[in-house]
Amino acid sequence: QVQLVESGGGLVQAGGSLRLSCAASGRIFSSNYMGWYRQAPRKQRELVATITRGGSTNYADSVKGRFTISRDNANNTVYLQMNSLKPEDTAVYYCNLVNVPGSPYWGQGTQVTVSS
Repeated sequence: QVQLVESGGGLVQAGGSLRLSCAASGRIFSSNYMGWYRQAPRKQRELVATITRGGSTNYADSVKGRFTISRDNANNTVYLQMNSLKPEDTAVYYCNLVNVPGSPYWGQGTQVTVSS
């Protein structure tokens, strides 16, 4: 089993910044990728960004140029730096880890609210 603990959500004005963190523990394979997803009210969960252990990244078009994902492999932690936040970024943000091969694991989610 893998446990994921997120932190860093909150309320911010449009144009502001937040940094999310997610610490993973448990049975983590040497090959894995981590990422962030979000779910806004009445919408499906969507990918925000992913990163491999080697540092290869992938972003949703809606956050490119504003969000940066990074990770600390030694501490099994992934970060999401969110700049130039918009009201449409308001959502619950979920941390994700996928062992390769294996199943995905999810954090409990952290609320991000951007006021206009």
